[in-house]
Amino acid sequence: MKTFDLCPVENNRIRINDHYWNRYVRMIPEKVIPYQWEILHDRVKDAAPSYCIQNFQIAAGEKQGERKGEVFQDTDLYKWLEAVAYCLSDHRSSALEKQADEMIDLIGRAQCSDGYINTYFTLVRPGKRWTNLTQGHELYCAGHLFEAAVAYYEATGKRKLLDISCRFADYIVKVFGPLKGQCHGMPGHPEVELALVRLYRATKNTAYLELAKYFIDVRGTQPNYFSQEIRKKEFEPVYCENKTFESEYYQSHLPVRQQITAEGHAVRAVYLYCAMADIGYLTKDNSLLEACKALWDNIVEKRMYLIGGIGSSGHLERFTTDYDLPNDSGYAETCAAIGLAQFGIRMARITGDASYIDIVERALYNNIRAGIALSGDRYFYVNPMEVWPSICMPNTSRAHVKPTRQRWFDVACCPTNIARTMSSLGQFIYETGNDALVVNLFIANEAEIPVAGGNAKIKLICDYPKSGLIRLQIDGNSCEEFELSLRLPGFAHNHKLFLNGKQISSTPDHGYFRIRRKWKSDSIELFFEIEPVWVCSNVHVRDNIGKLAILRGPEVYCLEEIDNGKELSRVFISPDTDLKEDWDPALMGGTMKLNFTGNLLNKMDNNRLPQFITKKFTAVPYGSWNNRGDGEMVVWLRALWHSKRNKKDTKA
Repeated sequence: MKTFDLCPVENNRIRINDHYWNRYVRMIPEKVIPYQWEILHDRVKDAAPSYCIQNFQIAAGEKQGERKGEVFQDTDLYKWLEAVAYCLSDHRSSALEKQADEMIDLIGRAQCSDGYINTYFTLVRPGKRWTNLTQGHELYCAGHLFEAAVAYYEATGKRKLLDISCRFADYIVKVFGPLKGQCHGMPGHPEVELALVRLYRATKNTAYLELAKYFIDVRGTQPNYFSQEIRKKEFEPVYCENKTFESEYYQSHLPVRQQITAEGHAVRAVYLYCAMADIGYLTKDNSLLEACKALWDNIVEKRMYLIGGIGSSGHLERFTTDYDLPNDSGYAETCAAIGLAQFGIRMARITGDASYIDIVERALYNNIRAGIALSGDRYFYVNPMEVWPSICMPNTSRAHVKPTRQRWFDVACCPTNIARTMSSLGQFIYETGNDALVVNLFIANEAEIPVAGGNAKIKLICDYPKSGLIRLQIDGNSCEEFELSLRLPGFAHNHKLFLNGKQISSTPDHGYFRIRRKWKSDSIELFFEIEPVWVCSNVHVRDNIGKLAILRGPEVYCLEEIDNGKELSRVFISPDTDLKEDWDPALMGGTMKLNFTGNLLNKMDNNRLPQFITKKFTAVPYGSWNNRGDGEMVVWLRALWHSKRNKKDTKA
């Protein structure tokens, strides 16, 4: 596989000033970070307790009490710190930095003398380290610590958390590996693999990369480590739902290079694939990259929701089988969509193929964005395609579906994951190499990016996805000649490209316009049409046979009860129905509504045709739903296939 030498642009080099995304980017430091700080200290009424800070205080010997929460509760603090780091890289705040430093000091005081950090195994199961790699999340917690440490070091230059992490990582390097006397296991929940790569890139310590590669190489080999571990006397289960061991759930059913279908727990899977992509690229292991491509294709073509969501089963948060994508009971965990976006951006950097970015963009604008309310203090863990609030009942097959966003969760991986993702949104916009600059996403910003021996000053002006007019101003006077790659979205049509006001002819290469020149003070304009379209699902997706959904650019649209009334399952539409755009600047900070005329099933009598009434409907972006009160929601609408066009097609 041909690879490209590209890497993300540092967050502190990009200043986002985008109408669409500003409400989220500004929300993180202004609302989300302070809210989550209170949550971590258990000071928010009517919210599930975190216990996170308390657990560290107990582990540090500064407080008495019982350690509470999930085995991976430590990661709530780590991901919060990572989000803080990205906020500080954008704008230094002495007050916020002081809070972060206090937490870093606390982590340091909770660290054991040999470098080990984990409040669960330190307080609840002392002496049982590494005896439950299957379920215990020790290495998963370590991974999120390492990611936070690198981010904080890069943002502030402060090494304390990085040094804490390196001490822990050095200890892990001694414990795990192929040598006699070492543990030959791997994480039950992959994450530390990609984190070790990140730690390697920050420190240049090759031992971290070698350990990450070891974890990848040993996974799925026989005898299966996890199946052996759970039979040992010292093994103490954490989760009762995993009584029956299934190697697919842990992505350990085959060596990773032989895996061609996405299996098991969705978040674990995409975190694993991220590491496979990283290590495949860094070690020039084409077999890993080919496996990544096969796994990506399986997800996107057969196991992904329209919104970029993955993991259709509420039980065990997992992939099931090809085309099993139920609408009203689907899971589509927010963390899984974040992991998919992280996997996609890596594959785009490695392959130079913009089709990966199409999916990254789909996940960002829909599944991930839906995960947080515009108020910044409510979250979705599960993101179904249809919600009927009265059937989202406890102790049922839809108990996991919440018709409204929640203050917090007992398992609160998603809120802090959203915070770190949206505060580092710049990582998805640009990629750079020695003589190349890539523009992936159309998010208005100003940036100063190292390329071709200098710093290119970039100003990206757009009102996307409201409009498909993209302006790029480039000051490359300090740079040598370099190639600019500008993405053309897969949905775009009737595009035109201009350089310094003159239209140029350019054929996209794997979804990018590639222009090489000595850039001075230049401007590029790209125009393409964005219009709403009806789309149908793959015919093998049983839930969606005879149904249509609406796409406008990267955004999936849905119907909400507040606009259209109850019983949205009675809505029928014709595939010829016109979709009329209606920009509403006052609606949720500015929203492109889509209005159309459809049919509402009125009644059905025995031995008679169904009766319909004509009605006007309004659709809004899926990522914005449930910001105006509770109610029904639906993405896929039943179609009436009775148009002249379709009758003609039938005869043909």
